[in-house]
Amino acid sequence: MKIAIIDDYQNVALDLADWQTLQADVTVYDTPLGDEVQAATRLAPYDVIVAMRERTPFPASLLRSLPKLRLLVTTGPRNAAIDLAAATQCGVTVSGTGYEAHPTTELTWALILAAARLLPRQFESMRAGGWQVGLGNSLRGATLGVLGLGNLGSAVCDIGRAFGMETIAWSQNLTPEYAEQKGVTYVERDELFSRSDVLSVHVVLSDRTRGIVGARELSLMKPTAIFVNTSRGAVVDEAALLDTLEQKSIAAAALDVFDQEPLPADHPLRLMENAVLTPHIGYVSRDLYEIFYQDAVDDIRAWAAGSPLRVLS
Repeated sequence: MKIAIIDDYQNVALDLADWQTLQADVTVYDTPLGDEVQAATRLAPYDVIVAMRERTPFPASLLRSLPKLRLLVTTGPRNAAIDLAAATQCGVTVSGTGYEAHPTTELTWALILAAARLLPRQFESMRAGGWQVGLGNSLRGATLGVLGLGNLGSAVCDIGRAFGMETIAWSQNLTPEYAEQKGVTYVERDELFSRSDVLSVHVVLSDRTRGIVGARELSLMKPTAIFVNTSRGAVVDEAALLDTLEQKSIAAAALDVFDQEPLPADHPLRLMENAVLTPHIGYVSRDLYEIFYQDAVDDIRAWAAGSPLRVLS
């Protein structure tokens, strides 16, 4: 059995799980595979592929280019970048792994605090031999708005209340009764954007949520507000967000996700002083990677024994 572990950017997969028990030929790719043609060429020899989240898409065209592939394991319980119907047609079993949301919750708050207290500018000043620069803001008494009140949005609100913030929320399926159960005030969509001092996005990318934050929504925000996205880049109209930042219509955007990943080296977001950027690391923590890779080994072992686990397709 030939196994490819792809997009292991930190090159840690072999250290975090016992791959030797599989008695297989395991190859690790720790850089992006390239375009679809390059990916097809590099992945052609493998019976099993372990994919890290949605870093490499698996559309029908790529799956059909991999006749040897029989098992595709994605870390996490779902992967919107895999064409599950095509996988079934190609005779490829797709399995997932366990997942924990707390690393993304923690990173969301790291981004909020970094933007509110101007931490990137303070870091740069200290490294350059300087001292205090700019004037940040505290969060006590401010309004935290969340777009999406699922497990992640609810956890972010719990921490916001610990900071002494008022918490409000809206999403397409949210009801006032459910929000009240979570200790959060339900508001209408426009009010979410106009009232929030910090607005954090926590929705799953779908046809309904793609581009749900556009120029109109951003125009409703306060000039002192911080916009945070640790969900998916395509939830936001990136061109509208760039224009908003260029015009300084909001105080800052704190982003962990982007339309194109890895973010191109010459992307204009990298030059924005009012943008706090991290390279999609919401889920990148040792404890979660251990779950991902140990479950992936279990998935492969179970599939080889004829009883696949956590089957998505």
